[in-house]
Amino acid sequence: LSLGGDGTLLRGAQYALKWNAALLGVNLGRVGFLAEVEPDTLEAALAAVIAGRYEIETRPVLKVQAGGETWYAVNDVVVSRGGYARLITIDALVDGESSGRYVADGLIVATPTGSTGYSLSAGGPVVSPKVDCMIITPICAHTLQHRPCVVHGGAEIRLELSPEDVQTASLEVDGQSRMTLTAGTHAHVRKDERAIRLIRFREGRFFGVVREKLTEWTR
Repeated sequence: LSLGGDGTLLRGAQYALKWNAALLGVNLGRVGFLAEVEPDTLEAALAAVIAGRYEIETRPVLKVQAGGETWYAVNDVVVSRGGYARLITIDALVDGESSGRYVADGLIVATPTGSTGYSLSAGGPVVSPKVDCMIITPICAHTLQHRPCVVHGGAEIRLELSPEDVQTASLEVDGQSRMTLTAGTHAHVRKDERAIRLIRFREGRFFGVVREKLTEWTR
């Protein structure tokens, strides 16, 4: 059980992955895109789980490797300027081919699950969780030619801080700062063989939830 907002659920997902456990999100936050249950329906939801009246929805997980360390992301991987005062320059390669040099506040690699998070706020598309893909979204790019792009789910993505500039950046995985990248260092991102397992009581509600939650933003 994850009791809180989406950030709490993302932290809980790390434990669920470790133990291959299904995860039920109870929304105690403001938006709660990923949570299945509101507090007033928790008792009925737990009774349904005990009785086995639920479905399992799987969502992809990203494997992130940098500096000899490995992390896992349900939502996104972000290389951002953090406390660095200037724009940073990031070279992105997809399956060994350059997809662009981004001069920006940062770059997001998101799963379809993460498409409704930071990527959406940065101008990225809303993507159905049934689509096997990853989304690369620049954050406040210096030039208008850099737009979000969608790549296939099996892609190998390499993010490198340009060695031509003296710069640093923060590597963030599901909103948690993991390490500082320096000029010339890089992070590898690809889909992991495992998936997060979410407990669901109703099927096919993705766009309904998006409409409902986006409406909440305007209140």
